[in-house]
Amino acid sequence: MSSLIVGPLNTQHFIMDRDDRTRNKNIGKNFMCRLQCMFSHSSSAERLSLEDTQQWSQSLERLLESKYGLATFRSFLKSEYSDENIEFWLTCEDYKKMKSTFRMSSRAKKIYEQFIKAESPKEINIDYHTREQIKRSVKTPTLNCFDDAQKIVYGLMERDSYPRFLRSDIYRTLLENLAADAVKG
Repeated sequence: MSSLIVGPLNTQHFIMDRDDRTRNKNIGKNFMCRLQCMFSHSSSAERLSLEDTQQWSQSLERLLESKYGLATFRSFLKSEYSDENIEFWLTCEDYKKMKSTFRMSSRAKKIYEQFIKAESPKEINIDYHTREQIKRSVKTPTLNCFDDAQKIVYGLMERDSYPRFLRSDIYRTLLENLAADAVKG
């Protein structure tokens, strides 16, 4: 009797595996198209390439330096409902470029309310000491007042999110599709 059950299950499992591979291939193709379209309006004609995509696996820094890499990583984090870290890190990068002290003050308070304050909408995972230090420094903010938190968040992404991203279907499928396209010429 058990052989009757095993046969159909194995067949069903094979069909599901084939369907999953087809779906992943389509997801990868669709994602590649979305990435290309997202940046098609930019002045450079730089296209997503297999070589660039492979380099994302060298380091988180390499991944974030690539506009396609950053967009892909953000999509991955959003799919896991854990995009607050990259959003905070990017917000801090923009914050450091500010020139106006008035704008800096209002922006620092907004960053604190959005990411640092306990129970904030996109609260990042930092220790109490760092949180309190930022709370004090936001009263008279400098361009570096979020540096400690930014380093913590970068470390969390590097140790946790980034390795998961490299193992993810979204990244592996993207690589497979780009490799297949490269073979086709």
